[in-house]
Amino acid sequence: MRYLAIVWLVLFAVLAFLRPDPALAQQGAAAPEGTPARQAAPLVMATVERPPFSMRRGDELTGFSIDLTRAIAEEIGREIGFRMQPSFPAMFEAVKGGAVDGAVANISITAEREKALDFTQPIFDAGLQIMVPAGEGAAGSILGALLRWELAASIGIAFLFLLAGGMLMWWFERGRQEYFDRPAREALFPSFWWALNLVVNGGFEERVARSRAGRVFSVLLVVASLFVVSIFVAQITTAMTVQAISGAIESVGDLEGKRVATTEGSTASAYLAQRGIAHRRMADLEEVLAAFEAGELDAVVFDSPILAWYLQSEGAGKGQLVGAVFRREAYGIAFAQDSPLTEEFNRALLELRENGTYERIRRKWFGMEQ
Repeated sequence: MRYLAIVWLVLFAVLAFLRPDPALAQQGAAAPEGTPARQAAPLVMATVERPPFSMRRGDELTGFSIDLTRAIAEEIGREIGFRMQPSFPAMFEAVKGGAVDGAVANISITAEREKALDFTQPIFDAGLQIMVPAGEGAAGSILGALLRWELAASIGIAFLFLLAGGMLMWWFERGRQEYFDRPAREALFPSFWWALNLVVNGGFEERVARSRAGRVFSVLLVVASLFVVSIFVAQITTAMTVQAISGAIESVGDLEGKRVATTEGSTASAYLAQRGIAHRRMADLEEVLAAFEAGELDAVVFDSPILAWYLQSEGAGKGQLVGAVFRREAYGIAFAQDSPLTEEFNRALLELRENGTYERIRRKWFGMEQ
């Protein structure tokens, strides 16, 4: 028994000696000195070409939404990359299918999209607006009415009527009063001027017709001029009324019957469909703007800041915004439903608003207060 006890004591001693120290085990499991700690995989965000929110400048991807998303990723300590998509539907499918972590551009937060996606708190407040070809606002409408060929024809007829009436009076009155006593070529303008004053002012008191034929004709000319002036005024009124009713686009109510376009799957398309306004749905904004520049459209309905950016850059002089911004909407960053990134991005976005980073990025792209 004594020897057995000694054997057990020796065995316990050996086991205690061989048992690893937890501190040493932890130290042995640690990464070698100089090896970086393992980090989460870089985020991949889908986007589309939507200046000034996301766009290419050479080989670099930039824009308000791109800069803000990079700042958020830096705030949460994650690397980030972007994957350009051909359209909004393709971008949303990439998010829902798990091909990317999220999507960012000028993505409007809507109830319909919330059914399939999660959104951060708003990153930008915007709305829709109407763009028409340059010079087709209210001022352009009046000018267009005055330049109608029907009005030009009426003016020409009135001019010929007065010129013919003046020359006929010259024929009756030549040799009877000094004003008409001149050759036919020299009498063209004085005779026309006499007829014009007769119609507008009732004539010259000192140049009343002296011949019997001249007096009869001058009375007939005054009576006939009442019809000429009435027709002339009616032409102007009709032209301007028709132009005001069917020509100018100043608001959404004026889009009925016009050639209107926007992008497929956009909030602008949904709004126009809800209002019952027929419009073309094109695959992307580039196609819409190409049709607009080619004169195939009377109006484009789209996000106000994007249309404003277009008109300040490559679209300068090609169009103008009309009416007020309508259907106010907010942009957000989209994630798959129940994504933990939504809350992470929200917290980071709040921090960026508080420390002034958000405002600095917004001012870089839009300048004035929102």
